[in-house]
Amino acid sequence: MIRALIADDEASARSRLRRQLSPCGDLEIVGEAEDGLSAVDQIVTLQPAVLFLDIQMPGLNGFEVLRALPPETPRPLVIFITGFDQHALAAFEADAAAYLLKPVQQERLLQIVDRIRPLLLNAASHARELERVERVLRTQVLPLRHIVAKLRNRFVLLTPANISLFAISDGLVWAFTPSAKCLVNYQLADLEAGLPADQFFRASRAALINIAHIAEVKPFAKSTFSLTMNDAAQTEILVGERRAKLLRQLLPGL
Repeated sequence: MIRALIADDEASARSRLRRQLSPCGDLEIVGEAEDGLSAVDQIVTLQPAVLFLDIQMPGLNGFEVLRALPPETPRPLVIFITGFDQHALAAFEADAAAYLLKPVQQERLLQIVDRIRPLLLNAASHARELERVERVLRTQVLPLRHIVAKLRNRFVLLTPANISLFAISDGLVWAFTPSAKCLVNYQLADLEAGLPADQFFRASRAALINIAHIAEVKPFAKSTFSLTMNDAAQTEILVGERRAKLLRQLLPGL
């Protein structure tokens, strides 16, 4: 059996897709997600082989869901569901990624299911399909509206404005807030590219800080600064001479 997950914020769309997939006797719908955060959680928990993913969902959109998956989670083959116009669909078509236009037509849906069956049985073809999806993701550089973080044994959504800093510790990236420390599955470079440049500052190779959450600035040796953040641990960040010049541009008067 092919384990599949449906992620769509519209209950009627999920129900319709289930009905349209009923002729596929070898496909089992193991779960449904009604928003992006639930999709992340169910992909991690259920590890479906195939994911029917609506791109336009509240909270996290489909692209953000895929970017937020922990690196150790097996990647499902993704069938994107979208109402995008033809110009936006060029990214999918250029890489031959599987997609469905809303309202989903059963004939097209069953054709795509037929296409992915052999991919699941061939490791090389499976890897090429996953790379196609990665290339589509790289073309969709969108602002990060929310940050998915893991707090103990659950996923939570963080608003960027409420995050004091991101920092690398023991090879992992953590988000620090005034009340908690959470693990995130983003690279600092991706966070820097997706968050507002006038709000988040790359203070060092290992730290990306929220300017609004600086509690104290202390002059340090050779035109450098030591920053104390307002997170729960009052983390201290040393800003080197080169980056200190950029910090002065963001904070006139230093």
